[in-house]
Amino acid sequence: MSATVITVTLNPAIDQTVTLDALHPGAVNLAGAVHANAGGKGVNVASCLADWGVPVIASGLLGRDNAAPFENLFADKGIRDAFIRVAGSTRTNIKLVDRSTLDTTDINLPGMTANEEALDRLQLLLDEQADADRYVVLAGSLPAGIGDDSWAQFCRQLRSLGARVLLDSSGAALQRALALPPDELPWLIKPNQHELEQYLGRKLASRDELVAAARELQQRGIAVVVVSLGSDGALLCCGDGCWFAEPLTLSDIHSSVGAGDALVAGLVAALNAQLAWPEVLRLGMAFAAAKLGQFGPNLPSRQEVRQLAERIQVNRITE
Repeated sequence: MSATVITVTLNPAIDQTVTLDALHPGAVNLAGAVHANAGGKGVNVASCLADWGVPVIASGLLGRDNAAPFENLFADKGIRDAFIRVAGSTRTNIKLVDRSTLDTTDINLPGMTANEEALDRLQLLLDEQADADRYVVLAGSLPAGIGDDSWAQFCRQLRSLGARVLLDSSGAALQRALALPPDELPWLIKPNQHELEQYLGRKLASRDELVAAARELQQRGIAVVVVSLGSDGALLCCGDGCWFAEPLTLSDIHSSVGAGDALVAGLVAALNAQLAWPEVLRLGMAFAAAKLGQFGPNLPSRQEVRQLAERIQVNRITE
């Protein structure tokens, strides 16, 4: 059986996805469908991993007042609930999906305020659960009430336990984590192109520039850098080389919400199964493509995901 993966989400959300034939700002818009799902980046990763059959512990901070959607998701999918409950409500994120362009407009509402005491309790829990070579996914933004260095604190703690830390965040939280000494840095990061450009402070206009940026981060001590490029594919660089995954052309797209989280889940599932690097990227892309046909943090059948994986072209980049 696969080793249990741990995901940590400090700022989860209830994702309310509203699908429109076309979004017209400043006008009355009629929705074609509305779906509400327990979400947040780490919750989405855990959900997709559970669909694939990987045992997973979902942890983090959860507002006590509206925890039921999360508790139902965890119960339905057999995910171990290790969230620390805090006072208040988990935030709601409204996502407006324009079917005519496939663009998503996000409206993120304020939510609970966390505190250092809750973080301390969570770190004690992770001390008990995390150990050498276990994959731990730190994902998403930070809630009000805690410092920008919170992900850096968790990286430091988990690396000291020997865990393999995968960080998917952005902005100041990512900057603080990537300022750590080499022996405390996350083992893998997965920025998208915009997040990577924001961190480096420069545009990355070509594949060569993206590869150079990934290699720059590796030289600082990050073992694996995956850059998601949306409809342009994805890039993976590690000590063994760099690979590029071509995007798939799909006809049945319901929502791009959570596709990046599905990519992370696919990477983790492949790493947990000790697949070769090109297959790690291939399965990550297959998860992301499969998620596009689903509402919420869900995957279709394993057979459908495998069929998508067979269509994905992964090429080694000559350096």
